[in-house]
Amino acid sequence: MASAKVGLFGGSFDPPHRGHLAAALAAADRFRLERVLFAPTARQPLKPDGPVASFEDRLEMVRLLCEGNAGLEASAVDAPEADGLPNYTIDTLQRLRRGIGAEDAIFVIVGVDAFLDLRRWRAPEELLAAAEWIVVTRPGFSPQRLAELALSEKQRARVHLLGGVAEEVSATQIREALREGLDCEGLLPATVLDYIRQRHLYEA
Repeated sequence: MASAKVGLFGGSFDPPHRGHLAAALAAADRFRLERVLFAPTARQPLKPDGPVASFEDRLEMVRLLCEGNAGLEASAVDAPEADGLPNYTIDTLQRLRRGIGAEDAIFVIVGVDAFLDLRRWRAPEELLAAAEWIVVTRPGFSPQRLAELALSEKQRARVHLLGGVAEEVSATQIREALREGLDCEGLLPATVLDYIRQRHLYEA
């Protein structure tokens, strides 16, 4: 059986928006990923305040975001831990590895700001060995900044920069707009916006 390239796109997705969708589609196209798993993170270790919406609501919004986009799918691989502890990416990758083909390659899709913080993540050396990394950059980003991570030549070869997909939208801005009752059409797929309204998420 031929090996596949599987993308893992984790994050708060609170809520998921057109910027997330654009990054996933661009990564799948550029790196020929057969699947991209949108995996809301139940509890991010470096974000102690936590998400506003529940894990279940974020997973359903991600499912709606993926609808109609071949190869994109919602995943509960980063669901809440039984002991309530934070979700660590190294554990998620090990869980994902057990659930896919032994020969399949894993590509983690991540924003550049989060990636530059990699040395603060649990087991960064293991993370760099467990997957290849697709780093979504911002306009004006200098690749020389990767030197801050002190990557070996072998590690650097597993890090791929993806530019040209920056969207001027953030989940924080969307939550603020929703709290103020402002129009968010165009920032979110209609199905996601309808779900938010039905569930009264992010209201003041």
